[in-house]
This record gives sequence, C-alpha cells and structure tokens, in this order.
Amino acid sequence: MSKDRNIGGDGDAELPAPAAGEHQGGEVRGAGSPPDSGLTFIGRDSALSRTVGRPLLHFLHIETSGGILLLVATVAALLWVNSPVGDSYTEFWHTPIEISVSEFVVFDEDLHGFVNDALMALFFFVVGLEIKREMVTGRLRRPRDVLLPAVAALGGMVVPALVYVAFNLGGDNLNGWGVPMATDIAFAVGVVSLVGKWLPGWLRLFLLTLAIVDDIGAILVIAVFYSSDISLGWLGLAALLCVLIAVLTRIRVWQWPVYMLIGVFVWWATLNSGVHATIAGVALGLLTPAKPLQRDSDARSMARWLQEKSAISVTDIRRANFGIAESRSVAERLEVALHPYVSYLIVPVFALANAGVALSADSLRGAATSSVTIGVALGLLVGKTVGVSGFTLLATRLGLSSLPTGVTRLHVVGVSIVAGIGFTVALFVTALAFHESPAGDEAKIGVLVASLVAAVVGLVVLRMAGRRLVNSAFAAPRRS
Repeated sequence: MSKDRNIGGDGDAELPAPAAGEHQGGEVRGAGSPPDSGLTFIGRDSALSRTVGRPLLHFLHIETSGGILLLVATVAALLWVNSPVGDSYTEFWHTPIEISVSEFVVFDEDLHGFVNDALMALFFFVVGLEIKREMVTGRLRRPRDVLLPAVAALGGMVVPALVYVAFNLGGDNLNGWGVPMATDIAFAVGVVSLVGKWLPGWLRLFLLTLAIVDDIGAILVIAVFYSSDISLGWLGLAALLCVLIAVLTRIRVWQWPVYMLIGVFVWWATLNSGVHATIAGVALGLLTPAKPLQRDSDARSMARWLQEKSAISVTDIRRANFGIAESRSVAERLEVALHPYVSYLIVPVFALANAGVALSADSLRGAATSSVTIGVALGLLVGKTVGVSGFTLLATRLGLSSLPTGVTRLHVVGVSIVAGIGFTVALFVTALAFHESPAGDEAKIGVLVASLVAAVVGLVVLRMAGRRLVNSAFAAPRRS
C-alpha cells in the first residue's frame, strides 16, 4: 500500500495564532513561543520526547517502516516456532474464538482464522480504497499511463503460475499455483527506496502501479479459485447490502456508523457464503466515494471565513471543519486514517500468525526436493523476472508503450526481480491453498527464501543500473 499523504497542504489555511501572552491551556506563552507545542507529548522539550517520541513519530512516517515491522514479525514467528517452546506457537494461534448473540453463533473459529478472515478483511478494505482512488483520480485513471504496468503485471502473474504448474502438474498440490503470483508492495517499495537516489522516479511509479494491478489480479484469483461451497443465499444477501451502501452514498448519507454497521453485515454474509471474507473488504473499499463533495477553492473560502471572524464559536469551528474536510474524498480520508493500523498492526500480526515454520534439518532437506517449494521459489524468482521484464519489453517492442528517457533495460530487470518479493499476499494464498496441509510449510519456505533472494539480488541489480546511468551522464560530452 502506498505511503500516507500529508494532511493539509496548499489548500488548508491556518487559523490565526494567539496573541502574545494569551492563555493556552492554563499557561501563559510569550510572543515567540509555538502556540500549541507544549500541550502534546511530542511537542514538549522533555528528554523522553526528544529521545523516544519524535524519533518514533519519524519512524512511523518513513515509507519503509511498515516493511521493517513486517520483517521483525516474521523473524519473531520463526524464532518462536523453532524455540524450545515452539509447540506453544500452534497452540496459541489455535485458541478458539466464538462470538454469539444469545444462542445464535456469529463467528466460531480459532485465533488464526480470526486474523486471516477478520483482520485481513480490513487490510483488503484499504487495498480496495487505494484501487478505487487510483481508478478515479490516480495512476489508473488514464489507460495510456497504466498500459505498460498493467501488461507487466499480467506477465508477472501468468508466468509464475505457469512455472509452478510445470513442477506440480499431475500432483496433489497443483492448487498452490496462485502462491507465486503476488508481489508484496511494502517490501518491494522498501527495497527500491534504498537505492532511490540512483533511480529514475518513473521506476517507483511503475512498481507501485504494477503492484496495484497485481493486487486486483490476486483479489480476482482469491474470489474465483479459492472459494468453495458457495451459498447463493448468503452471497445474495451480501450483494443486496452492497447495493444498499451504493444507494446511501448516492443520496449522500454520510453518517459513518450506518456504513460501519452495514459493512460488518456484508463481511458476515460473505464469510458464510463460501467466498473468502476478505473479498467483502475489497467490495466495501470499491464502494467508498473517491471524489470530494466540494472543490479546494470552497475549502479555502471556508478557512478564510473562519480566519476573518472576530469571534469564533464552537459551531463555527464545526461548520468550518466539516466544509474543509469535504474537500477530501471519503476514500482518501479513510485510507489515511486506517493505513497506520493496517501497516503497523494488522500486517505484522498476520506475519506473526502465518510465517512460523519449523526449520529443522529434515524439513529443509524435504523442502529442497519438494516440488511445492521449488515451484513457489522459482515462480517468484524466475517467473516474476521473466514475466514482468519480458512482457514490459515486448510491449515496448510492439509499440504499445515506451520506456521514459533514462530508464534502461537493466532498470526493468531490477524492478522485475524486486517484484518477486511475494510476502504478505503470497502467505495469505498459501493459507488458503494448503489449509492444515504439510505442503503449506513447504510453500512458506519457498516464499521466505525467494523473497529474501529477490530483495538482495534486486537491490544489487538496481544499484548497478543506477551507477551505470550516473557514469554515462558524467561521461557524456558537454556542449560548448
């Protein structure tokens, strides 16, 4: 998922600062004092704020921090399951959870199922919000701009699946063909950001757009191929509730508790329909309005109106706040609000619950000869590289699109290798494809090994491509 946006910007006017010596929260401040910095923990000049608070806040705003926490959670899961108390890992995640109203059971799964079916629904809701925003106002809005990344994403899904099928055709584990199709955007963007100064800015946009299209493909694969025992009654109920949400947004009903309540019922109906419950999150995200109710100029006028008032009441502040907020779409506001919880809580918890695999000598020997492990690993490493770079260069050769100035084939190959980091969604599909099967651990080993190799090799290739570009720029003859 993409990085949080800065709230505010050119369209947000500032309220007048308090006059010199004015009381604020019981304190008297001089003319040169910041108006509100002492009222918050982050703004204070204490040692704890300087050494812990502000560095932590800075960390949470770094784009790679979500990937760092994901990596920490993965290492923690591996250490836990391979420690002397490794049995407690499985016991903990199989803790039963039951939610019922009177004698009516609403949810009856274990903790692992709660993470994958409930918490990950919120993850996919944010994915749906991002897709909707990109389709309405972002990179997916113009077909011309999205053509090359979309073609690359198609190759990055088809070729890895074919590589896996080649190693598992005729076996009992063919159902895992969807595992190597996914790219983990958090890790992939994190690797690219490590060599950002060496790379053209287009490559990052290319990778982000590719990952969004890749997410759409993964969602379709999960909905169509990893759903079973479909109940048309429950599915119809979920569809009717989605229609109700569409009608309410059409008539501009903006009370969020109404949508939250209906959304919970959509998730519950989807859970009982046989379609994986995370698809409900995607559907709700796509139904969220992605266009603001008013223009930026209206928001600026509202801010000026508030600033010019000689006396400001609570009602005035509420009115101005509502008017200014409506210059940003509901989808954008929800994405910004939920992104930290998803990136810094839900996804690490998911990794902790799903990345644990026993790495004994016997299991590693078995994985080294397992068609599942080999199919997943080569699908991510070879399939992604060949699929993304091959389809990209083919599209340029056919004249469908072209590479921007400064982007070389080695850049494309490097990004294609990085796209082989298939962590979060790959582990998610692994849980769907190999539920309670020993092949699941073999697939996890393939995902972990391939993602690590893809990150290291991709980083090296991108640095080589960047240095070649810099060297060629310095070597170019200067015009007199």
